Amino acid sequence: MNIHFRDVQTGSVEARAVIEIAEGVFLNEITLLNIDGEIVVEFPRKSFMGKTKRTFYIDIVSFEDNDKRIVWELEIKKAYQEWRKNNKKVLVYEEK
Repeated sequence: MNIHFRDVQTGSVEARAVIEIAEGVFLNEITLLNIDGEIVVEFPRKSFMGKTKRTFYIDIVSFEDNDKRIVWELEIKKAYQEWRKNNKKVLVYEEK
């Protein structure tokens, strides 16, 4: 599994990832969040409004069990940590 990261400088979002799950097949918009100092992997979801005006969410990526999801999350976190070692986050502040 090849993972490519793109740095993001807004809020709690650390980076976005694109995963090549098979040759020439990519999964986009995987988000890595920094929540209370811990990296959390968020997979893409589709949202839609039902007849009752309630918003429903459907996971774009489904796993047959929670163990497989955890393995993917751990692989993504490990790859992100390696990528971050080589690509330090640079904060840029504007002078007033």
